[in-house]
Amino acid sequence: MDVTTVDHVEFHTADAEQTAHQLCTAYGFRRLGASGPGLPGQRSVLLGQGGIRMLVTAATDPAHPVAVHVERHGDGVARIALRVPDAAGAYAQALSRGATPVAEPRAWGADVVTAEVGGPGALAHRLVERRGGEFLPGGIEPLPLPVAAAAGPDLLETVDHVALCVPGGALEETVRFYTEVFGFKEIFEERVEVGDQAMDSKVVQSGSGEVTFTIVSPDPALRPGQLDDFLRANGGAGVQHLALSTRDIAGAVATLGARGVRFLKTPDSYYDAIERRLGAVSLSVAALRAGSILVDRDHWGEMFQIFTESTVERRTFFFELIERHGALTFGSNNIKALYEAKERARAAAEARA
Repeated sequence: MDVTTVDHVEFHTADAEQTAHQLCTAYGFRRLGASGPGLPGQRSVLLGQGGIRMLVTAATDPAHPVAVHVERHGDGVARIALRVPDAAGAYAQALSRGATPVAEPRAWGADVVTAEVGGPGALAHRLVERRGGEFLPGGIEPLPLPVAAAAGPDLLETVDHVALCVPGGALEETVRFYTEVFGFKEIFEERVEVGDQAMDSKVVQSGSGEVTFTIVSPDPALRPGQLDDFLRANGGAGVQHLALSTRDIAGAVATLGARGVRFLKTPDSYYDAIERRLGAVSLSVAALRAGSILVDRDHWGEMFQIFTESTVERRTFFFELIERHGALTFGSNNIKALYEAKERARAAAEARA
């Protein structure tokens, strides 16, 4: 199957306007469109920044599937839409390879065709074929350009990767799903141990190299931790975070922080060891320390990463910002640093409770 890019991400929420407002004012997204009569029972707002398109959807009918999803799983990513050259063909191929049908192929005007199959947990994958520029003709009505463009310069560019959390014992099965159904390749694996907890992760990627899923799973033989908390609060497997690329992570962190985005903090000792661990890096250690930005290096180059605090009610979903200087992998040391930072946040929350 020829999966080329992430076409868009759909976020289900109890209040589409409130969530869209937060993403625009804090993260710099622009409103590009809103749902029309072709999407009954729901309110959707199309947001964009760089090459990222995010559809924020809430139910207006309590019996609508979006309402059921939010009731079971809380606010979070419900669909990752994958661009394909032939949606109907990709749908038939996915079903023949064992995928669960969600929505049969549907034409939106003359230029867009979509279909949907099930993914891990409650996540679905929308297959999108595009021959024109309008997002979803008859479903999403575009806003006038002056409205869509009334924001500052783009800080965020693309969906670098999607992090999925799956139950202990389900990692291999989930990797098989993406490799067998979508033809992805497994490109990376990692085990992280922190105290008496551990998590395993594997990364799968499309042949185009433009769609990447990092799949993480707790070790059920050890003490439960933050991934178990996610699975419990989310009602099973789901998207833990979206990683969004930027060309200036230090500037993005400063700007987003001034707008109210809260990032996970990293102890000073991490920065004291950077030059000993990695040698000289292309961003100053002082700038990294000031922003709590993580850094790592692989065979191809450097990567700089930071993770936001969760703002959804169940404390599940969050964002990552990532700047790559040639690096192709995911920062083995940073995975552990993220786990440790989330554990500190988890301990602080338990102390407050």
